[in-house]
Amino acid sequence: MTASGSMTTLVTGATGFLGGALVRRLAGGGDPVRAAVRDAGSPAAVALRAVGVDCVEVGDIGPATSWSAALGGVRTVVHCAARVHQLRDTADDPLTEFRRVNTVGTLHLADAAMDAGVSRVVFVSTIGVNGSETSRGAFGPSSPIVPNGPYALSKWEAEQVLSTRAASGGPEVVVVRPPLIYGPQAPGNFDVLVRAVRKGLPLPLGSVRNLRSFAAVDNVADLLRVCIDHPEAAGRVFYVSDAEDVSTAEFIRRIAAAAGLPSRLLPVPVWLLRAGAGLVGKAGTLEKIAGTLQVDISETRHRLGWAPVASMSEVLAAALGSQREGYP
Repeated sequence: MTASGSMTTLVTGATGFLGGALVRRLAGGGDPVRAAVRDAGSPAAVALRAVGVDCVEVGDIGPATSWSAALGGVRTVVHCAARVHQLRDTADDPLTEFRRVNTVGTLHLADAAMDAGVSRVVFVSTIGVNGSETSRGAFGPSSPIVPNGPYALSKWEAEQVLSTRAASGGPEVVVVRPPLIYGPQAPGNFDVLVRAVRKGLPLPLGSVRNLRSFAAVDNVADLLRVCIDHPEAAGRVFYVSDAEDVSTAEFIRRIAAAAGLPSRLLPVPVWLLRAGAGLVGKAGTLEKIAGTLQVDISETRHRLGWAPVASMSEVLAAALGSQREGYP
């Protein structure tokens, strides 16, 4: 594709956790950025406009989303919007819902981007495309594809859709596969851990000796910034982390330390945890906590000249400082 005259970047999911962090990073650096938002009247969208960010309302992401107003004059799209993991998914058919937003919605965006002359789409996928555990070495560019559930499968299918469109003359594609992303106001599992620590709940994870890669939102947003126009990024998949793998128990200890609270970790044997989880049908959930999952970012470093811009300690301090209000 030939680059359009404008250098404007459109960020989808711009009022979400990662998308918002990326928009603020780009705007703070003086880079032309436009935010695609579900509701232009939401507090998050109003806050973006207050710092000079152009916000365009697109409604829900899916096969019927209207992208025309958002894509005019855009050179690169960073697609952060997605239907993410639901801690208590109430959908009758979760895979169908994930596909409607993450796969078909991405296909619709890719087609609209091709029609608008967009040069590149940077797609935020998930490390779950490769699996849920690394028993034979860290995940990297040569790792097999073993999606670990409906969400990861929908993301893998979206990656394939984008690659197919690129091969047919559509925008070139860059894929980023992060592990758990954490930081100030992070949702999901990080939020669950923070609340447990703040409530002083005893967690039976003191004997867990795994290793897991985590990705601070600052680091993921910065890598996405680099992928927007780096000449070596096109057509590649990149892995991202803090380059500081720790056990789940150590991660909880660091959360507690950043909050100025005790961690209250109970040294329950891992075999007993697995037995209990199996009895209640939660073996998969436990493996996401107690299993090892490491990410190899050496190719990302080498190919893009990129390195993490923030340490785990720095981001946890910022996250727990910003979350002192509103947590029990």
